[in-house]
Amino acid sequence: MRRIITPIFWPVFFFFITLIFPSNCTLAQDSTNNTELDMKVEAFLKSKRNHWRDLNVPASDGELLYDIILKNGYTAGLEIGTSTGHSSIWIAWAFSKTGGKLITVEIDEDRHKEAVANFKEAGLSEYIDARLANAHELVKELPGPFDFVFSDADKGWYTNYFKDINPKLVSGGCFTAHNISSQGKRGISGTTEFLEYVSALGNYTTTVDNSGGGLSISYKK
Repeated sequence: MRRIITPIFWPVFFFFITLIFPSNCTLAQDSTNNTELDMKVEAFLKSKRNHWRDLNVPASDGELLYDIILKNGYTAGLEIGTSTGHSSIWIAWAFSKTGGKLITVEIDEDRHKEAVANFKEAGLSEYIDARLANAHELVKELPGPFDFVFSDADKGWYTNYFKDINPKLVSGGCFTAHNISSQGKRGISGTTEFLEYVSALGNYTTTVDNSGGGLSISYKK
């Protein structure tokens, strides 16, 4: 005969279930925390939507960087050129979901300070290591390894940044660069040379997304 759990036993039943499966409670709490952070970041980005000037990327490019990180599960990021932090926030937001962290480098002290304040207001400070430094020097010194890189500093140095990072970028990693035009179109000085260089490498697959400010996406084989 089939035994049926009567209503009086439901509280006891659920008590034992929570003892047997305590991880369910933890997962539920983590989900709540993530939702709270998501809401905070979204509210911050919405409040700043019309104020991201001063060398920042458009929101569509921030979303693209965010999607690349989540799709590939990247956890070790480098950004060359913080400005006031718009792209950094999109990148760090993705890292908050993968368990990663971003090192971002800015040479201008005022922009660096504003970016740090923005990271705090967005609730993402713990996922960002913001450095005030000359990227020409610091990028060479950073040990890596990295699995995601976003270059958005001085365009004439793009190829040099790439050469410095290449040995530190893991197989399957991604090097992205901003303000890149599709092959055959003349871009900002330095970007065309960079695109020609990276596109000729046999151990990279490079595409360009021109839906926003122009983003080259190079995956290391």
